[in-house]
Amino acid sequence: MNLNELPGAELILPGLADLRHGQNHTVGALLVAIAYTRLTQAGLVIPKDHLAPEPELRLYAHLQQDWEDAYGTYNALINRLNSFCNSLECSPKLDFQPWMDRDSMAAVSLLSQAARPVQADQPP
Repeated sequence: MNLNELPGAELILPGLADLRHGQNHTVGALLVAIAYTRLTQAGLVIPKDHLAPEPELRLYAHLQQDWEDAYGTYNALINRLNSFCNSLECSPKLDFQPWMDRDSMAAVSLLSQAARPVQADQPP
């Protein structure tokens, strides 16, 4: 299975890459932290030591800085996250290690560079 083809991959795959690089305050990394249990039960290996505490609150606070309708944007992101998780859970169980091929890594790298991290010292 190609994870790039799942709905929401444009958010989740960069979040996984961010976590692997120790960046836990990007939108994608916060979404991965929110769905950590579902994603790991589906077979993804996620570094738990890099997850942000209270990712739901941190994500909402981040969105309030950039969006007039943070509530609507938050809900849209959560819906996209759920679409990714649902699709992953319905897919045949495969070994996700390595979880991306070279082309996927290049795409994730470009998307990760464009992601703006939440400031770590800001309250959630």
